Amino acid sequence: MVIAATGDAPRLTGTSDRVRSFTREIEFDYPNWVWNAAWTKLEQSTLGLPYVFDRGTNKEIVIDYLRTTQSLMQAEGQIEQIYANPDITDKESTSSYVRGQRDDLIARQRSLAPLAEATLQSQITDALAELELTAIGQPVPPVLYHTSSTPLALIVSERSVIQQIANISILPTLTLDDQITLEDRVAKSLDVSTLVVPIGGVGVYPTMVMETTDLRWTLDTIAHEWAHNYLNLRPLGLNYSTTPELRTMNETTASITGNEVGTYVLQKHYPELLPAGSKPDFNFASFHDSFLPSNAEDDPPPFDFRAEMHETRVTADQMLAEGKIGEAETYMEQRRQVFWENGYLLRKLNQAYFAFHGAYADVPGGAAGQDPVGPAVRALREQSDSLADFINTISWMTSFEQLQQAIQ
Repeated sequence: MVIAATGDAPRLTGTSDRVRSFTREIEFDYPNWVWNAAWTKLEQSTLGLPYVFDRGTNKEIVIDYLRTTQSLMQAEGQIEQIYANPDITDKESTSSYVRGQRDDLIARQRSLAPLAEATLQSQITDALAELELTAIGQPVPPVLYHTSSTPLALIVSERSVIQQIANISILPTLTLDDQITLEDRVAKSLDVSTLVVPIGGVGVYPTMVMETTDLRWTLDTIAHEWAHNYLNLRPLGLNYSTTPELRTMNETTASITGNEVGTYVLQKHYPELLPAGSKPDFNFASFHDSFLPSNAEDDPPPFDFRAEMHETRVTADQMLAEGKIGEAETYMEQRRQVFWENGYLLRKLNQAYFAFHGAYADVPGGAAGQDPVGPAVRALREQSDSLADFINTISWMTSFEQLQQAIQ
């Protein structure tokens, strides 16, 4: 409990306080969530989970939980379609059978969730021990996470430069109309760039992870948020908000850790979910790309999201550096329409978008643009003997200059 709420949890600054004048009534209640999640973890520990079952049973529980979650999402989607269909007049009667199925699925999901969470915690704990990221055989802090609806985040950036100056967690129940109204009010009142974004996890303790049916993503996110808790006990995490460079160092380190630990667990416990012949550095993006049909010489090349986003960020940075704020914003909106035409549904593409997404620079290109921090973090990982060596080196750094010296 003492460790709680640094990492990628919200922070208050002078700008944040001004933004909070618009959000105080709709902010996410972290203390109450942490208390409830901690109590849930205590209940799980008293039951001896996951050690009451053998390894094979624990694995089946996780798979069953994911299948139940998927069926529940499908049932909820069917109910939404019934209530949205203008040709159906008696919506309650028409949806009664599906609603009954949904209620049964909710009950089953609730019964499986504690078992699945305890199993994944144990599997990641074992992976961290095998990767030598432990003290006396145990990770510090222990791996604890809880699945729930995650808050939305109101991201605020200066208009003249892409730089996150506020990140306020707000209720996940806000409608899209409410989100847009909030963005517009803050943007006009403070002359800033704003965007409300969904988030997959939060580094409070126990960590918060969004509900999903994607096991690979879940494993990555649990390990990512644990990495934030690990860094929070060391200078890098304690200085998360000191500079934009340190924030990017934190997020990129956590992303690299999450990816490697998640892959390790997937290979050890769920190898059937990996394609044949995959390597430890398996990347789902490259796996997806490998199944795209090859283009004939006269066909246009496929749309490369990361390359196009990189180009957009670089050009926008150049315009802003020249003081062309209005032109940069017009350009980003034009580029958003290009992404839309190629199947990427971005509601807004502005300074706030890049300020948030650009900090996650574990993969080359993308929203980080030409920011040198991400490549430097990746270079340190490449020259490190192991993941433990990498994270234990970077965790004691307090400036980007130290990272630069370490990779020279």
